[in-house]
Amino acid sequence: MIHNQRLTAKLDGEFAVFMIGMRINQPWKIHKLIPVFRAMPRMLNELYANPELGLLSHEMWFSRTLILIQYWRSIDQLIDYAQRRDSLHLPAWQAFNKAVGTDGTVGIWHETYKAGPGSYENIYVNMPAFGLGRAGQLIEAKGSLKSAAARFNT
Repeated sequence: MIHNQRLTAKLDGEFAVFMIGMRINQPWKIHKLIPVFRAMPRMLNELYANPELGLLSHEMWFSRTLILIQYWRSIDQLIDYAQRRDSLHLPAWQAFNKAVGTDGTVGIWHETYKAGPGSYENIYVNMPAFGLGRAGQLIEAKGSLKSAAARFNT
């Protein structure tokens, strides 16, 4: 559903923004790319099936560099998932290191940010619920929420 009004998203308390992706460096080595590519959807399915693990929402883009942005309830829950021996993450990471490691076939990257009140702002116009707007609550961007500067101060 497209929301035509100016909206902003709020998320109570602190939360984590986790950006992760892969870059295809040697596309002719498809046998090494496919297992890396398939790992993330499996982990997302696991996370959505177990909301207590802390994933709130995600967005994904595909090109030579795949980018996935995840919104987590907390940094602690993100780190806990990454280290859980019973999750799909550790086997996927071990398989990547065994099959690809540092051979240059596929690049892997991630960045993690801790956010909370007063440390972020956003605006959505003519958009469906997206990004933080899907992870949090969309509200009309009016009054004290009308400008970017003002949204940082609320």
